[in-house]
Amino acid sequence: MPTISELPTTFAEGKILMTRAGDGVGIITFNNPDKRNAMSLEMWEGLGQALVALRDDDAIRVVVLTGAGGKAFVSGADISQFEQSRHNAAASEAYAERSAAQRALLAGYPKPTIACVSGFCLGGGLQIAMLTDMRFAAADSQFGIPAARLGIAYGYDGLRNLVSLVGPSQARLLLYTGLRVDAAEALRIGLIDRMIPNDELLPATLEIARTIAGNAPLAVKAAKITIAEVLKDESRRDMEAIKRTGDACMDSEDFREGRRAFMEKRKPAFKGR
Repeated sequence: MPTISELPTTFAEGKILMTRAGDGVGIITFNNPDKRNAMSLEMWEGLGQALVALRDDDAIRVVVLTGAGGKAFVSGADISQFEQSRHNAAASEAYAERSAAQRALLAGYPKPTIACVSGFCLGGGLQIAMLTDMRFAAADSQFGIPAARLGIAYGYDGLRNLVSLVGPSQARLLLYTGLRVDAAEALRIGLIDRMIPNDELLPATLEIARTIAGNAPLAVKAAKITIAEVLKDESRRDMEAIKRTGDACMDSEDFREGRRAFMEKRKPAFKGR
């Protein structure tokens, strides 16, 4: 767990923790270490509640997701729930619908998100990590999608994110084999953005998160929106949204503050307006 002074807010009977780390950074911790942070339906719902709370907190500008216990970010879905909730196609569809809102919330999150990965990041855990804006991983982390070993078919959204990160051939290799790759290989194929020594992972992640949080929120938001539109098919791109967010930056108090701070050789105090 992150060593942050503030006591965490708990969701899903303590299996999801939310902490405000200061300097505009919020942390969500998957806290089910006895099961290597395997995701239950209750944890999915708790994740959504924590994401909404940090989304609606104007003091939070960046959200970091991490796992408790040091052995896993999220090791996948809680297999013990499968007999009851994912035993056939209809049940699996109902299960997916119950977690769809949380996945959509993370996919369209308005603030920057970072996955801070230590240990296992498998299946649904990798899906969560791929929904964040960037992924930093400890040197001992492992990644994989064991769907073929469980008889599970991954849907369009999950595979779209995987293919966009690693390309179709590497996606096929991961899915067809169900094999795990280490952090060095994950970095090589583009699945993660940085590999960091284990004991430096969280401090380094929080340093980057605080750097982002210290920049102009409207400019960061504009970058996030524009990159999301670039990744869409050309026919689906919202060019007006790009223009609106760009105009909002140029007309903002923060743009004036940035110019003044540069001329005065001081650190700017951005307010997000």
